[in-house]
Amino acid sequence: MALLLHRRSTGVLAGLIALVLAGPAQAAGPAKVTVRAEGVQQTLIPRVAVTTTTTPVNKSGKPGEECTGTSAAGALEIASGGDWTGSFFGGSGYFVETIKGETPAFPLFFTFWLNNRESPVGICSVELQEGDDVLFFVARCDFDGQTCTNPPVLPLGLKVPATASPGSPFNVEVVEFATNGTPSPVAGAIVTGGSSPATTDANGVAAVTLTDRGAAGLRATKPNRAASATETVCATDGADGFCGTTKPGDPPATVPPCTTTGDDGLCGTRDRRAPQGRVVGISEGQRFARGRGPRELRGLVAPDPSGLQAVKLRLTRRVDGRCSYYSPKTETLRRSRCGRSFAFGIGDRAEFSYLLPKRLPRGRYVLDVVAIDKAFNRDPLARGRNRVVFTVS
Repeated sequence: MALLLHRRSTGVLAGLIALVLAGPAQAAGPAKVTVRAEGVQQTLIPRVAVTTTTTPVNKSGKPGEECTGTSAAGALEIASGGDWTGSFFGGSGYFVETIKGETPAFPLFFTFWLNNRESPVGICSVELQEGDDVLFFVARCDFDGQTCTNPPVLPLGLKVPATASPGSPFNVEVVEFATNGTPSPVAGAIVTGGSSPATTDANGVAAVTLTDRGAAGLRATKPNRAASATETVCATDGADGFCGTTKPGDPPATVPPCTTTGDDGLCGTRDRRAPQGRVVGISEGQRFARGRGPRELRGLVAPDPSGLQAVKLRLTRRVDGRCSYYSPKTETLRRSRCGRSFAFGIGDRAEFSYLLPKRLPRGRYVLDVVAIDKAFNRDPLARGRNRVVFTVS
């Protein structure tokens, strides 16, 4: 989390409190998400799929100290069976102090990440959507009164094949995620769960062997990193009755029916379908009076089986034969040749809004919403849906 840090003392230094100056988020609908929590030496909550509910979460029992059940706090409440504690701060929500009986002692504390990125807001301020991945792990802050002087503790990710041949080495990849979600290969990580521990090379690659047939859970660790989730590889020769295979002469296994188009990411298929976004609040062909141009850009993205990777906006203007595009860096409409424009990312939320510094002035505008899912399918532009043309007279 991007945090304001201060110390809390009860006669001695007792902890590090992380406060996020953001109000509670507007409640969303229930969503299927995953939750995981890593302690200092052990996994406190293995990665588990949960469906959030609309039941509020109130750990203090005091009026006004509730989080929505559809927030990250609600997901933690379900995944932990209610076995977590935290202090409530007005306007910020709960700061997690204990999970499954583990309470990190200063300078350690629980940090909250969402979709492999450090969350800039607290657990009460994040409304979860389908496919979100919630992670808590123990970070460290050697505090000098203003900042943390130690390198950040970053989480590991492990990529494995679905199946492998018994007794034959296969490669796995280990990365660490930067606070902005960028993955980088990790050398010197230890991958356990195979016939023997394996160490990654400079490219983050390690060779692992499974001797026993069937499913095996692999996990990556490294000092000053949060361990990866346990990833499953199934060892089979393809005709031994393991991993869904059938031995020669045996009747085929009964497979429950599953409905899929073959390209929608369901039933084990590869997702080749793009997410569907749309502009909200501005209609195709809408005309605004001068001085009444829109300031807030809003939109929605429909649920996607692969989950949402990113949402980008592009806003261009044409007036008196001159063209410009909106730059979030300068927060201005910058002059450019006509046809030249740039999209900018605004996050990965299915319901989103972007507030311009002021109302749009006179001109003809084109607003595009570009949604990208985690299978890297990009929503094509469709006039009147995720592309709208409007004017301010």
